[in-house]
Amino acid sequence: MNTTMLLTFWGMTVLMVAVPGPDWAYALSAGLRDRRVFPAVGGLMLGYVILTTIVAAGLAAIVSGTPAILTGITLVGACYLMYIGISGLVKPSDFSGHGEERPADAAWWRRTAKGVGVSGLNPKGILIFLALLPQFTDPRADWPFPAQIGMLGLVFIATCGILYTVIGLGARRVVTARPSASRIIARVSSIAMLSIGAFLLAERFGPLLLPS
Repeated sequence: MNTTMLLTFWGMTVLMVAVPGPDWAYALSAGLRDRRVFPAVGGLMLGYVILTTIVAAGLAAIVSGTPAILTGITLVGACYLMYIGISGLVKPSDFSGHGEERPADAAWWRRTAKGVGVSGLNPKGILIFLALLPQFTDPRADWPFPAQIGMLGLVFIATCGILYTVIGLGARRVVTARPSASRIIARVSSIAMLSIGAFLLAERFGPLLLPS
């Protein structure tokens, strides 16, 4: 596989992952809510593993060429993000770490499953995997297409894992230093989830509702 092309893709990956979005919001929330951020980050990474597998299986052309499927993905993903955001606003929690051990700390599989949903149903992430990864493959390379997609996916997933772990652990340090910041950050992450979901719905369905 072309090393220059791989490094170029990694550079673009860093820029994309550095832009705040649903993954950022969930990593922040997990860092505040849980004493272990790794189950949540692992869920985010697992969601992208699933997307990588789908693209490597050759479904990119089918999904990207079918507007109805893209619309359905956007609808489900946006509604899921809004659900998480509304839940966080309706039932805000104190993530300062005081008091008894929280149920969320023990139910690591719930945090992992939610992470899979956040990244796996993120419409923007899906479009990136379906539209961007194939562009960095080389048909003349010795590696087969699935192997190239797998390598690009691993680069993206590893970058996400490192950055989101830093974000989650950083959120915990901020709360330890300033416990009053926990509710503020939690509400901000919930509002971010809600806003991103609403924006995706407006972007996808807004033009359809406007008079022609």
